[in-house]
Amino acid sequence: MTLDLTPGPVNLRDFETAARDRLDPVYYDYFASGAQDEITVAANEEAFRRRSLVPRVLRGGGPPRLETTVLGTPASMPVLLAPTAFHRLAWPEGEPATARAAASAGVVMIAAMLSTVTIEEIAATGATLWFQLYPQPDLAFTESLVRRAEAAGCRALVLTADSPALGRNERGDRNGFHDLPPHIHCANMGENGHVRQVVLSPDVSWSYLDRLRAMTSLPILLKGVLHPRDARIAVENGVDGIVVSNHGGRQLDTTPPSLDRLPLIAEAVGGRVPLLMDGGVRRGTDVVKALSLGATAVAIGRPVLWGLAAAGEAGVGRVLSLLRTELENALTLCGAATPGEVTRDELGGILA
Repeated sequence: MTLDLTPGPVNLRDFETAARDRLDPVYYDYFASGAQDEITVAANEEAFRRRSLVPRVLRGGGPPRLETTVLGTPASMPVLLAPTAFHRLAWPEGEPATARAAASAGVVMIAAMLSTVTIEEIAATGATLWFQLYPQPDLAFTESLVRRAEAAGCRALVLTADSPALGRNERGDRNGFHDLPPHIHCANMGENGHVRQVVLSPDVSWSYLDRLRAMTSLPILLKGVLHPRDARIAVENGVDGIVVSNHGGRQLDTTPPSLDRLPLIAEAVGGRVPLLMDGGVRRGTDVVKALSLGATAVAIGRPVLWGLAAAGEAGVGRVLSLLRTELENALTLCGAATPGEVTRDELGGILA
């Protein structure tokens, strides 16, 4: 049973409620949960709520134009789909439904390495794709994934660097959910008729970027950066972009909100590479706040899964449409004609 979208949800939070009602509680907990006490999960959203926006008036810029380009990839608005695993837990078709919605909305989907449908099947939807990688110690297997991503038409690689080990998920422990059901598997991890396990290794170092660069000419973004020193090292090591992220609070609990770290990373990078951020984006005003602190674009994760669980492709499409409408409204009220016009001038103080 899918959600009736007329009139249906009016904001992204409504989709979370719908997803909770429709998902197996164990699967809902998997998507919603974070590490341990989930302090960072809550802090990501709170960081947006406590910041204010200061509108400019009489700017005369007309209706805002939301189109942008990120690392040479055009998008209809400065919003991407963050890499999220296991979409078939939310909807039978899984990632292709998400990808078709992204294609219709004109936004980039960062396809997860741990998707439940192959990158080739996702690419067949016509969506504009980047491909996410967890650094695997087996470089030959990594190269095979890179070649598949290239052949599928992915326009960039997103290396997730914040997972030398798996975060402690206590909801998963309570539910006994530590593996996929038998009819679902990590489709990209298949090799010679078998499905590999993803390897999270504390041995991976900065030299991995050199090895990855030797494999491909695609732009490489580093995801999971929170420390300015790491941002500077990343730029020195030739990354093409940085994703400021705490993995949605799913790795190390009590890490600071991504939004709080964004201006520090922006200062360290000094405009040398584009910055993206994820974690806690739920409103169009959140997008404006991230842009004002130095982001080129934001990525959304859980809201996409809520939309998918509620109504498949149509649900994801509605999530993106609502966010677009809110962003257009927020830019208009701030007096900005384009996302690129948003600066620190639009950001006020901390709300009580």
